[in-house]
Amino acid sequence: MMKSAITVSLVEEARGGPFVFWDGLADAFEQAAKLGFDAVEVFAPGPDAVSVDELRSLSEQTGLRVAAVGTGAGMVKHGLSLTDPDVSKRKAAREFVRSMIDFGGPVGAPAIIGSMQGRWGGDLSLAGALDYLAEALEELAPLAAEYDVPLIYEPLNRYETNLIKTVDEGLTFLNRLQTGNVKLLADLFHMNIEESDVAAAIRRGGDAIGHVHFVDSNRQAAGLGHTDFAPIIAALRGIGYDGYLCAEAFPIPDSQTAAQKTIDSLKTLLA
Repeated sequence: MMKSAITVSLVEEARGGPFVFWDGLADAFEQAAKLGFDAVEVFAPGPDAVSVDELRSLSEQTGLRVAAVGTGAGMVKHGLSLTDPDVSKRKAAREFVRSMIDFGGPVGAPAIIGSMQGRWGGDLSLAGALDYLAEALEELAPLAAEYDVPLIYEPLNRYETNLIKTVDEGLTFLNRLQTGNVKLLADLFHMNIEESDVAAAIRRGGDAIGHVHFVDSNRQAAGLGHTDFAPIIAALRGIGYDGYLCAEAFPIPDSQTAAQKTIDSLKTLLA
């Protein structure tokens, strides 16, 4: 059975970005619990921003799980990329992701590789960048497996990366890896830009899909854009997806309204 989740950002440098809650972790857990969400996805500036004990305590107090943890602060705050031509910077990027795996793993939350995948260009070819990315995921995915969680890789739209933009490209990339512990993140906003048929792409993704960012065409809460969610939910049911549908949405017109609209849409769609 699919479960609901909502995002909270603790990264001041990302303010204005597509995260619903911004007023601290405790507030996010409290608000999400009141609205009936199942989990919270945490975008933190680093592993030291919140202790694992605090994360576990908030989870136990509210009955909510931690759906996933983002690693994008590695890029936003520190300019780190897993495909940086500089070997020392690639190493620092892997260490940052490793630290986030160790942050989320103890509470059963996988780490998401999104913006930290970087880009190719200049002296770095697409093939070279994909080699660096594959090398990083081969190293990091087994670390996630130690916590019995996958490593989540997110294809992004053309304006945010020039590496892997579609589910099919993601599947091709996963097939080259030796590790089987990397899953794809199906972000409906990115897919709205890059996929000709979102539901069909999800069906092709099948059990390679390990997480879903549930958001409308304009990256606002579900119901505030033009996405037809019914065939998407049908496709997710068809592949047996039982993970989280997580609102990575702009807090428009405000956090509370975006959260309420999301949970109302989910209740209707999953009824």
